[in-house]
Amino acid sequence: MIAAAAENNALGKDNDLVWHLPDDFKRFKELTTGHHIIMGRKTFESFPKPLPNRTHIIITRNKNYSPEGALVVHSLEKALEIAREDQQPFIIGGGEIYKLALPKAERIELTRVHESFKADTFFPEINEENWKLTNKEYHPADEKHKYAFTYLTYERQ
Repeated sequence: MIAAAAENNALGKDNDLVWHLPDDFKRFKELTTGHHIIMGRKTFESFPKPLPNRTHIIITRNKNYSPEGALVVHSLEKALEIAREDQQPFIIGGGEIYKLALPKAERIELTRVHESFKADTFFPEINEENWKLTNKEYHPADEKHKYAFTYLTYERQ
């Protein structure tokens, strides 16, 4: 799984992020390029167009949904089955998809934004008993990043 979440686990509001962190976007692109990215319909619709060099798999209950540039499935299991040849598929959101995927995830690449926000979508709580923090990289706020943030990598124990 890959996500950026605030201190209060906020992910976004009104189908948009509530912060702008260019370095986090760059990291997301580096990590996910060439891989399958699995997401809910609203997350897909938040993009201006499909992200280049990635296979988009959308999970939706809508049986008639068929956007251009993406594969559509109706369960997380089916999405994972389609992505099984990929050594590192990524779950990229939103909140409900993260909740469904957390029990199956082996790694979480989390950007922790050091602020709390009003939001309508949240990342699930990470139970420290099940996860080991294996990497931590702090970035202070600067002229391009209004908020400080830390890249955290968790591995399932």
